[in-house]
Amino acid sequence: MCIGANTKKLYHLGIGRAMSKSTLNRANKKQDWRIYRDLALSLISRAKELYKGDSQLEVGIKDNVFIIDSSTIGLCLSLYPWSKFRKAKAAVKMHTKMDAKNSIPDFIHIGRQDARCQRTRHDRLPGQCLLCKDRGYLDFE
Repeated sequence: MCIGANTKKLYHLGIGRAMSKSTLNRANKKQDWRIYRDLALSLISRAKELYKGDSQLEVGIKDNVFIIDSSTIGLCLSLYPWSKFRKAKAAVKMHTKMDAKNSIPDFIHIGRQDARCQRTRHDRLPGQCLLCKDRGYLDFE
């Protein structure tokens, strides 16, 4: 969220005035990462309940439909040397499993860029489901 563009909404969040990026950075360094994970899981669970039965996918398929894909997220190499991707670049890879019937992510994993797509686990797949994925997830060896 861009705080500078939403200063009028800060009052509703219990924040009296806009804060600098360095203040926000210091606050985030003190937070346990599990807080953000738990918040994301809570929001996903709530969204699933809110949009249950509100299908955007009208293809006449009765089975569950999941889309599996990955995206590379570029990072600053000097700040994240452990994530070296190329000679002068750093990156992580985000693997996502999305429930296509209601357009809600069901699984997200962020890991090293060099991790192979097909080795990333997408747990909790129900029986009788249709998976849509690209070639990066296929291994014929």
